Amino acid sequence: MSRHSNFFGFITVRSQSTRLPRKCFLEFGEGTVLDHIIKRTKFFGITPVVCTTNLPEDQAIEDIAKRHDAFCFKGSERDKLKRWRDACDFFSIKAFHTIDADDPFFDGDLAQKSMDLLLSRSLDVVYPSEETYLASMGYSIKADILKKACLLKIDDDTEMMWYFLEKVPGFNAAPLFVPDARIRNVRLTLDYEEDYWLLRTVLRILGPNVKRDQIEDLFIKNPELFLVNWFRNEEWKSRQLAKKI
Repeated sequence: MSRHSNFFGFITVRSQSTRLPRKCFLEFGEGTVLDHIIKRTKFFGITPVVCTTNLPEDQAIEDIAKRHDAFCFKGSERDKLKRWRDACDFFSIKAFHTIDADDPFFDGDLAQKSMDLLLSRSLDVVYPSEETYLASMGYSIKADILKKACLLKIDDDTEMMWYFLEKVPGFNAAPLFVPDARIRNVRLTLDYEEDYWLLRTVLRILGPNVKRDQIEDLFIKNPELFLVNWFRNEEWKSRQLAKKI
């Protein structure tokens, strides 16, 4: 098991998903995708906090969290920033790393480096640099910047949270660089059915607790494997751009 100084990982998840319905409940290894994410978080020595919504259909998410003795917070459906802020207040958390339930092979070592950078340089946010890829890490965030952003926002739809954070006066953020990254053109985010089958293939070959370098080795040795879902990437980018406009 990896050894880390313990910190909180906010697993952002909800039942509703349009492109791949109820994807967090899909079979993945010895349980569901969400089971896998929670167990992987614990494997890396990170304390999981499952952040979901108050919608009745998300009760099943809380049930899974309880099964793993993980913290769970249910908050605003549309306002992700408020959900995170309220979770910080409820559990008295001052900083955390985001773990998207769409990224089943996030890397705990990178999450640790991100949190170390956040705290050592007194930053508000540490974000993934462009070469990170592989859905390897999320954002490390201070609770105080969330409180400031929530006071300034004029819209409750904060899915694209960066837009609201960067509006805070004096916002101080930095990227985490991954200079030894070896591959780029691989989709390991769960949005489409093709993503699911590729992720299941990685899981079958490498197991649930695989590290980033092992994933890179797999795709380097099998250079056509990425084609399973890479054609979906442009559609995904278009949707992300549309959310920003």
